[in-house]
Order: sequence, then C-alpha cells, then structure tokens
Amino acid sequence: MTNPAEELLDVVDEHDRVIGTALRGEVYRRGLTHRCVFILVRDPAGRIFVHRRTDTKLFAPGAYDMFVGGVVGSGETYAEAAVREAEEELGVHGIAPRPLFKFLFEQDRLSWWCDMYEAEWDGPVSPQESEVAWHDWLTPAELADRLAHDSFVPDGLEAYRRYLDFRSA
Repeated sequence: MTNPAEELLDVVDEHDRVIGTALRGEVYRRGLTHRCVFILVRDPAGRIFVHRRTDTKLFAPGAYDMFVGGVVGSGETYAEAAVREAEEELGVHGIAPRPLFKFLFEQDRLSWWCDMYEAEWDGPVSPQESEVAWHDWLTPAELADRLAHDSFVPDGLEAYRRYLDFRSA
C-alpha cells in the first residue's frame, strides 16, 4: 500500500467490539478508537530493539520507540497483525510474537486498543526504510538513559511502563 492513510481499519468501542470500518486517515482525523499491536523484540543477550520512526509517519513522526508494531487492518486478528508488523518493520521472516496483555490507550482525543507481545530474534534485521530511520539493540539500562533524554512515542511509553509492571508482578 502506498498511502497508509487509505488503509481500512476496524473501528471499535470501549469494549473492543467492532462497530464499523473507516480509512486510517479518517480514524486519526476523527479520533475513532481502533486496534494496534506492540511487539517488544529482544535478542538472545536480552537487548531490546529500539528505533526512531521516520519523519513521514502519520503518528509521532521522528519519535523513538521500543516496540515494533502498528495498526490492525480491517478483518485482521491481533496475532496476525503482530507477525505481519514485526516481520515488515524488522525485515525478517519467521518471528513468533508471544501475547502478553491488552489495554486501552487514551490521550487527548485519540484512543486505541493495544495488544502487547514480546519476541526474541537472533538473526540479522533489515528494518523497513519507510518506517525506521535509525535502529539499535539497547540494554535495558541504555534504553532507560535514552528515555530520560529522547522523545518517545506516547503510546510506546505507556506500553513500556505497563510492560515493566507486568514483568515485575
């Protein structure tokens, strides 16, 4: 797809039930609740894949993120979207995200259901140039340092906070 704003998404209610469909551009413009997936990817050494989004992204252009992922297409399951998004953004094949938990992200007039996953990848990556402007594998301490100094996507920050709480519970 050449224009992400023309991607068809399911619009959902506060209980994550599908109530209609709309193009992504309309979903963002009107603040309609939709679905997203977040995949925290680690290498065998426990380092986390961190990247900076391209400046052409519709949401949070140029911001850093510790998750790969994105919107769930209309009729697509969360699990299908998790594999598709991870493989697309990392430029890999055969990744197996494991589901963790789901939450509703709300900020200002934006909201989406976030289905959280984690995965391990031990091979090379070739990130999608249209999505990823910079990337590296960071230790949790290196990520914490970046979190204190760099601008991260707001939903990723909330997801990471919840991920750390989930892991410590």
